[in-house]
Amino acid sequence: MANLYAKGMENVHATFKTNDFIRFVKHKPHLDFMVKVGQESYNVVVQAYQKDPITNTLIHVDLLVLQKGLKSKFLIPVKTTGTPVGLKNKGILMLSKARVRVECVPEDLPAHFELDVSALDVGDAILVRDLQVPAHVNVLENPNNAIVGVIKAK
Repeated sequence: MANLYAKGMENVHATFKTNDFIRFVKHKPHLDFMVKVGQESYNVVVQAYQKDPITNTLIHVDLLVLQKGLKSKFLIPVKTTGTPVGLKNKGILMLSKARVRVECVPEDLPAHFELDVSALDVGDAILVRDLQVPAHVNVLENPNNAIVGVIKAK
């Protein structure tokens, strides 16, 4: 069910109890987490996963083993806080990017990007260039792309 990999490391194949794994991953406080396979422990992030198209059951997950000092590409989740003022003006909050692609070393890995959307009115948006990006983290997205905005309801 899982493939653990990293540069210069032989792939490690593992099996986890699906429901326990999903429950843990959904509620983990950070992007990276530890998994134990046999006697070895690995600090990993979920890079990709596959679900059964009919039952929506998780079938496979790729876990990137983090190596200190080695830059890698990650998808950082976007979390919104607040209630946009535009909702009172018949607007709808639209999340265009649920995750933002970045490149950094694991030591600088942000857990998420938090965006306060309370000041957004109809027609307003928060763009990639508006993100508060930690030092040493390189955003790999077009700076003019919208992450979240308020659009007029039809």
